[in-house]
Amino acid sequence: MPVRAQAPVVVAHRGASADAPQNTLAAFDAAGRAGAAMIEIDVHLSADGVPMVIHDGTVDATTDGSGEVRTLTRDELQALDAGAWFGSRFAGQRIPTLSEVLDVVSQHPGLGVLCEYKGRWTAEDVAATMRVLDDERLAGRLVVQGFDPTTVAALRDVAPQVPRSLLVEHPRDDLSALLTELDAAAVSPGAALVADDPGLVPAAHAAGLQVFGWTANDEDTWRLLVDAGVDGIITDRPAALRDWLEAAVAPAQS
Repeated sequence: MPVRAQAPVVVAHRGASADAPQNTLAAFDAAGRAGAAMIEIDVHLSADGVPMVIHDGTVDATTDGSGEVRTLTRDELQALDAGAWFGSRFAGQRIPTLSEVLDVVSQHPGLGVLCEYKGRWTAEDVAATMRVLDDERLAGRLVVQGFDPTTVAALRDVAPQVPRSLLVEHPRDDLSALLTELDAAAVSPGAALVADDPGLVPAAHAAGLQVFGWTANDEDTWRLLVDAGVDGIITDRPAALRDWLEAAVAPAQS
């Protein structure tokens, strides 16, 4: 887990996704070069059980193909163009495997990974991803998360040594008890929830949890999350957030 710093750490949402096609190797490399502390990625399994990094359960929105990720093999998925939709210079970018993403991460010393599991996962399916994520290059730099408590429970059971976070978008009365049950190390609330519930971040810190706020792309939201005391800010604009933190936050705390 990242160590709490004076300023929140910068977490690049699907890579530097304002500057390159989301969840591609180009976006992750750009995030590393932008000085992000972590990249946030999304994982699904292909039809042949290979962990693939793509946000949606279908390929329609970010490639030139169509269909559900889970019905296509790795070779079929990687035959698709995942970059041309964003800009002609990114034509030829592919849906990366989780292993390929880790290769890019290894080229940026200190870069961590916040890995989101989309939807509901079984322990067996989680185990397939952990065979990839159990990589010495990620030692101490991996956090896994999901919206579905069942998925986070599977992550707990399969890989109890890996820090876990529960993503939350709406208020829930059972949040504290649920985080305890899941043995979570962090909670990841949407920025709107942080604004609506000023007690959320202090309560999480009092329970020994870190807080990653998402997805913040403008100065007003960055200020909201900084003032709330979050430990990390998830953004599509890691370079801009880094520069803003250096200018607006570091001088005030020095």
